[in-house]
Amino acid sequence: MKSFLRSPSIKPTIKKERKKVERAKVVKEELLEQDTRFLAVYVEAKNSCMIMLSEKEDKLGTLAIAVPKPDMVGAATSSVLLGDKNVISARMFAEYVASKKGKIALVSVYLDKLDEMQAQAFFMHLVEKLTQAESQKEPTAT
Repeated sequence: MKSFLRSPSIKPTIKKERKKVERAKVVKEELLEQDTRFLAVYVEAKNSCMIMLSEKEDKLGTLAIAVPKPDMVGAATSSVLLGDKNVISARMFAEYVASKKGKIALVSVYLDKLDEMQAQAFFMHLVEKLTQAESQKEPTAT
């Protein structure tokens, strides 16, 4: 049995060069308006992106998913997966990000005290900042 294990015909295969797998990008942004902190956590993978928008502290809120249309004409299709408090904002931002990035987008909106309509402008500023910053980092095709 020992001779079988030490047989010169059986050699372990070890790959010295491994294909580098690109990891998800994570960006955090913050905005202070009307004595309130508005926070955003952005995670972008190869086929999708997720944004958590919240007031005061990072929390999961109403969660919407949007899928871009294949022909990139018109708005993305969206649906709410969790929650019912900030449905309009969650779907709106999910559709916006899916259309802009051309990827599946998940967006969570958590508000503690402010009304959904009051917070939309602040959240839009954060979303623009995040998606614009990530778009500039992506290499352009030549």
